[in-house]
Amino acid sequence: MKYKDYYEILGVKKDASEAEIKSAYRKLARKYHPDVNKEKGAEEKFKDINEAYEVLGDKQKRQRYDSLGSSWQGGADFTPPPNFGDFDFSQFANSSSTGSMGGFSDFFSAIFGDLMSKGAQGGYTRTYSNGFDAFGQGFGQNMGGFRNTKGEAGARKPSENLDITQNIILSVNDIFLSGTKGITINDFRKCPHCGGNTRTFCPNCAGSGIEKTSKHLNVNIPKFCKEGQRIRLKGEGKQDAYGNKGDLYLTVKIQDPIYEVEGTDLTKEVEITPPEAVLGTKKEIVTPHGNFNITIPQKSSSGTMLRMKGLGLPKKEGGFGNLNIKVKISVKKDLSDEEIKLYKKLKEYEK
Repeated sequence: MKYKDYYEILGVKKDASEAEIKSAYRKLARKYHPDVNKEKGAEEKFKDINEAYEVLGDKQKRQRYDSLGSSWQGGADFTPPPNFGDFDFSQFANSSSTGSMGGFSDFFSAIFGDLMSKGAQGGYTRTYSNGFDAFGQGFGQNMGGFRNTKGEAGARKPSENLDITQNIILSVNDIFLSGTKGITINDFRKCPHCGGNTRTFCPNCAGSGIEKTSKHLNVNIPKFCKEGQRIRLKGEGKQDAYGNKGDLYLTVKIQDPIYEVEGTDLTKEVEITPPEAVLGTKKEIVTPHGNFNITIPQKSSSGTMLRMKGLGLPKKEGGFGNLNIKVKISVKKDLSDEEIKLYKKLKEYEK
């Protein structure tokens, strides 16, 4: 599922006051209300605005949301904390802010589903189809119905998704060498100290009910790795109360400060001066295969592409892709007065 940036949706800063949040919500709700705004996408926008206010307008939910950390970006892949489930609790919500538009996102339900039912502690409470009761405490019949939250024999084993999916950022050098890369896996789980009980303050999770966990792994980068490929690490996912372990799936994202990557072909820019562009020059080019000399021909324009065969990334069928050199004409900023005079004289010849 995708992470939702509720602050961005309401257009407020992360340290916004309650009054600022309420003011922003009212302004946006009036603008995007379906009875007023008939534009395409207005209704979905209105739902997002209501959901954002449902969280940021409630002190307890906002505290839990903020505890997820500040490194997330809207739209980024997000793995929900275990033991909160993937079930949509919105059908049991009675919040006035959601009105008749109905329906929270999967992200909201995964993080706040346990807060949206007001059952009494102990005795009998409603269980839902994912096996969690109204407070996320224990498991009941998967077909719903009622269960005794004080405990009963023969509780069914939960069917929880224990897998984790996360991006792994690789450079051209990482792929070319196919060695190992150290990564840190961040995840969230129900706080082991308070059991996710948000009704009492817990010094470990600051009352959020969830705890952030991190672990460092050395990942073997497979040969012929490419954008979008998934690397599976068996048993490195979440672990449930029964000792079952899920898998970790790493989706390859190639980001390199020097090269553009397209399949096994690489492209890099080489800067030359205007005189070099006119007269031609030789440049030493650093590649994954070592350093090579290349000749920039006379009268080269900015954007000219020169191909160096077999100096790209390895191909699965054998051999290597190409390295494309993109010429970029660059004028130095510390030109002397004499150089400027020469450029002026040159400009006169162009008339």
